[in-house]
Amino acid sequence: MALIVQKYGGTSVAGAERIKNVARRIAAAKDKGDRVVVVVSAMGDTTDELIELAYQVTEQPSGRELDVLLSTGEIVSSTLLAMALRDVGYEAISLSGAQAGIRTDSAYSRARILKVESQRVVKELEKGKIVIVAGFQGITGEMDITTLGRGGSDTTAVALAASLGAEVCQIYTDVDGVHTADPRLIPEARRLDEIGYEEMLELATYGAKVVHPRAVELGELFSIPIQVASSFSQNPGTLIHGGVSMEVRNKVRGIAYDLDVAKITVVGVPDQPGIAASIFQPLAKAGISIDTIVQNASINKITDLTFTVAKSDLAGAMRVVKPIAKSIRARECASDAKLGKISIIGTGMQNTPGFAARMFDTLSQHNINIQLITTSEIRITCIIDEARVKDAVRALHRAFEVEMEE
Repeated sequence: MALIVQKYGGTSVAGAERIKNVARRIAAAKDKGDRVVVVVSAMGDTTDELIELAYQVTEQPSGRELDVLLSTGEIVSSTLLAMALRDVGYEAISLSGAQAGIRTDSAYSRARILKVESQRVVKELEKGKIVIVAGFQGITGEMDITTLGRGGSDTTAVALAASLGAEVCQIYTDVDGVHTADPRLIPEARRLDEIGYEEMLELATYGAKVVHPRAVELGELFSIPIQVASSFSQNPGTLIHGGVSMEVRNKVRGIAYDLDVAKITVVGVPDQPGIAASIFQPLAKAGISIDTIVQNASINKITDLTFTVAKSDLAGAMRVVKPIAKSIRARECASDAKLGKISIIGTGMQNTPGFAARMFDTLSQHNINIQLITTSEIRITCIIDEARVKDAVRALHRAFEVEMEE
């Protein structure tokens, strides 16, 4: 008798009929003899609606109170799903993140899971119940409710799977797996039957929205296979795991893109020790994550420093950086919020020449200018004008023949 963890996203539980459909899928797993733990997101656009409501009440909602408010969305969907299961004859119980033992730090809206105390979940499973856990949330040592940030329900599910020793974590969403590119943009994009943790982490980090990067990290750390599939079909989806063939494939596995990119350039920075730290340490204290960093070659001990942030962080980052730029006597502090990034990803790129050249040539042929470049061993990312990102995805998908079967 296997233990499985299933997670259903907001679109999967976006109304009464969809909740009943999810209940039938869970019941089918239970009928196979499996013990089932289910993690659910808030219904549809509930989280966005709650955030909008909070900002109608106040321009600066308290982080603590906002997290308490947002956690209610998952409570609603978990309780309704438990009711739906009971209605068709299955014993089920809903648990909040706190009741399920999800212990976090106190970083409101972006809390990290410290540990999972799963005794209550195990106790209910031993009674033969299906356990429904509200995702996206946890509780601090001071008993304050926290939320885990966007995509946090994925993280909840994999963390529970790791704690419980589950055989697999199944993440059900509105797409039928991981594709070579966004199928809504590239209709010919191919669904991958399987993908390794490393490639999936790069895809998720650089724009693929199908599963959250933190969930992939946890899956790799605890060797939990993650199956990504659609809750609206019976397709097997994509298996994310560590057992992908080690044979080198000289192929790009996927194209990812992200439109949530803004650039800040500090012009005329003195090229001396401590300057970069004086800029990035205050940004870190302000909770602003930095992505790409580029420093130009020094001329006469003066250089330019460019970095990217999420568009939502641009105003806050500029408030931090402008006074610092003035204090170090930089010439100017400029920003650009009309950017995006495009990435090609694949382990076949490792130690194989030619991928960067083909990427740059393809973008050049389509008159797409590259502003910044960042790489890893299995990824090349270009920062470009946001208006050309989708053109770049289409061009690169064709150039690297990603839609072709391997």
